[in-house]
Amino acid sequence: MKIKSIIIFTLCVSMLIVAACHKDAPEKVEIPFQGFETPSNFPAPAYHFETNEITKAGFELGRKLFYDPILSRNNTISCGSCHIQSAGFTHHGHDISHGIDDRLGKRNAPAIMNLAWSKSFMADGGIFDLDLQPIAPITTFEEMDETMQHVIEKLQQHKDYPALFQNAFGSSTITSANFLKALSQFMLMCISSNSKYDSIMRNEGPAFTAAEQEGYSIYKQKCSQCHTEPLFSDNSFRNNGIGIGYNGDVGRYAVTLDEADKYKFKVPSLRNLQYTSPYMHDGRFYTLDAVLDQYVNHVTAMPTLDSLLQQNNVYGIPLTMDEKTKILAFLNTLNDKHFVTNPILAEQ
Repeated sequence: MKIKSIIIFTLCVSMLIVAACHKDAPEKVEIPFQGFETPSNFPAPAYHFETNEITKAGFELGRKLFYDPILSRNNTISCGSCHIQSAGFTHHGHDISHGIDDRLGKRNAPAIMNLAWSKSFMADGGIFDLDLQPIAPITTFEEMDETMQHVIEKLQQHKDYPALFQNAFGSSTITSANFLKALSQFMLMCISSNSKYDSIMRNEGPAFTAAEQEGYSIYKQKCSQCHTEPLFSDNSFRNNGIGIGYNGDVGRYAVTLDEADKYKFKVPSLRNLQYTSPYMHDGRFYTLDAVLDQYVNHVTAMPTLDSLLQQNNVYGIPLTMDEKTKILAFLNTLNDKHFVTNPILAEQ
């Protein structure tokens, strides 16, 4: 009887412990899917939503694909490997991206952010439709080194994906078109619009500090023609005078074969610079101080140098130390912590 009592007592204690642990465990909160919404301070998007409506099932499928290394030749590299959410969906700490087998690319990974408002993609604008963009990293030797055909075959044989495609697109037969649309649905939802600047523009938050307001004024005078608000890029291609990179990247010229496009690259957004170091198309600058110093003191005279950087026989952008400090204060208002921590965009 004594042994039996001990056994019963032990079982009761174990059940109480399990119950206590269960009670203390945080419940997983289901985040409601709101779909794509244009921020009130943004212009109309450029993407063709009429051919690819964003749905909860399509978005969740795209998110799963984005973080799945099955898209690479040896199943080791995902889109999320080089586009890390906490780094503003860039490859933090790498001047140029590292792909499969630790192969080196030739450019810094661009931010996956506010792509619904872009009409061209990649630093040279060589891709004109977001639905086609993933083909480049998947098939590039230095990145995923895979073929589209083999990716589709792997997904079709996967235990989960046929059902997920059925749910999202009404067919368990996986096609490249639906595969690419799913990835677009995820990338289109990577919207950064909740910085301090955005709150102010929407009359939702506290005003700029004096330094931020002065920095905003300096930005509008000296930076806004290329980095046009509210997206902080005019999506044009310009030679910003940093000179020819170590690998001789000719930029837009490789797409157009127009001599006037040599060493021109797409103007990047100024949003989330706190998270997206290093900077420039080849990641040569690791600090914003170095970027500003480049524009003030080291702009290189070249045949295709942007005319805005050669005014009155002066190269670059004249800035005092005080102006630099205030511009940096304003740029800090463009950082969007919600974007880099938004759980709906994280790997599930």
